[in-house]
Amino acid sequence: MLALVKTKQGPGGFDVIDRENPKVGPEQVKIRVKYAAVCGTDLHTYEGKYNVKAPVTLGHEFAGEVVEVGDNVTEFAVGDRVTSETTFSVCGKCRYCQTGDYNLCSQRKGLGNQQDGAFTNYIIARRESVHKLPENVDYISAAMTEAVACAHHAVAKSNVKPGDVAVVLGPGPIGLFTAQIAKHYGAKVIITGLAKDKGRLDKALELGIDFAVDIENQSVEQLVQKLTDGYGADILFECTGAPPSLNMGLSLLRKQGVYVQVGIFPAQEVAADFEKIIQKEIKVMGCRSQKPSDWEPSLQLMNTGSVKAKNLVSHQFAITEWDKAYETIKKGEAIKVVLAPIEEKLLKV
Repeated sequence: MLALVKTKQGPGGFDVIDRENPKVGPEQVKIRVKYAAVCGTDLHTYEGKYNVKAPVTLGHEFAGEVVEVGDNVTEFAVGDRVTSETTFSVCGKCRYCQTGDYNLCSQRKGLGNQQDGAFTNYIIARRESVHKLPENVDYISAAMTEAVACAHHAVAKSNVKPGDVAVVLGPGPIGLFTAQIAKHYGAKVIITGLAKDKGRLDKALELGIDFAVDIENQSVEQLVQKLTDGYGADILFECTGAPPSLNMGLSLLRKQGVYVQVGIFPAQEVAADFEKIIQKEIKVMGCRSQKPSDWEPSLQLMNTGSVKAKNLVSHQFAITEWDKAYETIKKGEAIKVVLAPIEEKLLKV
């Protein structure tokens, strides 16, 4: 079967090669991939900014149909429509595994970086990571469940309440999912971007987000002050990974506000205004990926239409068209890109 593989460390090294059809183990599920979405980490991997265990088939956001189950698997059957968490294996013994926080296990191996992923025809997942798709969730939406789960993880950590004013910095896919979920839980949501993000900001309004602000031509500070009687936002989700956004976010928050870092910065060290953190008693928290408890809520949010994942898909390509997909994303023309195995018929969106 053909697969899009990271064949070497460093920049480049994305090649479509023939790989062996994987065999299912006793505790595993074999899935025929329908669609796999492109994540920002796939771009970083291609650019040599994120190391994986090469050679490895990329792709960790996906959905498909069960074609075979292991001898000890009874929860799933051939023909089930499913998606899977990215966790392929964990130690199972550390304090994080014991509490279901697999995203923090130091021995965790993930699909699409240390274990072959979904930019191909068939993928093997561990039984504990597989989830059946609800009735109203189609394959192309389900391929983004991992991204929705990451956003859900961020919103859950913020303890958002009805009536909170939440600001989402960055209208990328994670930012748009975060905004939709915060809105679902009762927050009044502002999402921000740059002038070049007009299409994404328009999409946010189309999705029902309360305010979409181009910070190069509008004042998000004035809007926040107006909506909060001058106190500041209750919650800030930083989803850009751009260093200047950090201190901007701290400035927008009220005293005792909550700052959630979702985006990944390009450098390990970033200048933070700790004076604001101290004097305003801001709660600052990191947010790494997602964990099992985020998946079923995310699927239900899509099932009920509270999160409209498919609406974010702007482009589809075959796995053999990586160069086109990459160029489209880097030009800023795409919101969310989905890849399909070459025998799958691309749908119109």
